Amino acid sequence: MRSEGDRLLEGIDETVTIAREAHIRAEIYHLKVSGQSNWPKLGQVIAMIEAARKNGLEITADMYTYTAASTGLDAAMPPWVQEGGYDAWAMRLRDEKVRERVRREMVAAQNQWENLFLAAGGEGTLLVGFKNQVLREYTGKTLAEVARLRNRSVQDTAMDLVIEDGSRVQVVYFLMSEDNVKRQIQLPWVSFGSDAASMSAEGVFVKTSTHPRAYGNFARLLGKYARDERVVPLAEAIRKLTSLPAATLRIKDRGQLASGYFADIVVFDPNTVADHATYERPHQYATGMRHVWVNGIQVLSDGEHTGQKPGRVIRGPGWKAPGDGK
Repeated sequence: MRSEGDRLLEGIDETVTIAREAHIRAEIYHLKVSGQSNWPKLGQVIAMIEAARKNGLEITADMYTYTAASTGLDAAMPPWVQEGGYDAWAMRLRDEKVRERVRREMVAAQNQWENLFLAAGGEGTLLVGFKNQVLREYTGKTLAEVARLRNRSVQDTAMDLVIEDGSRVQVVYFLMSEDNVKRQIQLPWVSFGSDAASMSAEGVFVKTSTHPRAYGNFARLLGKYARDERVVPLAEAIRKLTSLPAATLRIKDRGQLASGYFADIVVFDPNTVADHATYERPHQYATGMRHVWVNGIQVLSDGEHTGQKPGRVIRGPGWKAPGDGK
């Protein structure tokens, strides 16, 4: 959406308007309320979406089970300084007059762009992904910590790192409320997505950090929120991980244990399933997942991969075959 923070309500209204006037379904990806001053807006957000649903619109949403988002330091700087791509951005950041303007705008209240740095602050901005080997010593430190180590302002440190790394630098912004996360989990029209790549906890993957949601998002729902805190019943948590997203994405013959459906089956221990990935040590697998079948072939047996790779492309209703012309 256009905004997940200061203009969140306008973003919801715009999404609903598009769905209504274009006669289409809409999925909010991902539902969150960013910035402490905005946390009280969740009630209004829910009311707006449920009113639209009551009026016949198919509005759904997904979320992840953490209070931090992840993107780059580009979300900490105004759009104008980034125009033309990374090279133009880095070149401008070498100009002292430009830097002075960026310093001011990084900490100024405004509604022209979504400033995640202003919402999270230097202490709430965790550095997780560098291309430059030399900078990897800062992985797992906050932007404020690195600023102190370098004896620089937080704004200058952010600009320096973008230049030195040759990238936007991947970071984690702590923006959301735990109470809001729990409230969202209970909404019947919300499913779950990790918003992260699938990776292995070995080899090249561990050379850089990532968000713990890459490893723990779904097990966290089943263990922490369903079993331990009873935020949602286990059966409802399973529905939100299976049949609900399959129905939302119009994926046929999947998402349920039913005759004629593809045999995609996960067997887990509800007493032990748990996430272990943390912001400091994200490359840790969840536990409690015992067996997995994909298309009827077992790929996980007693927690170990069998070597089988029976996965296949799943195409939704919008896919067109080459040369189809439809």
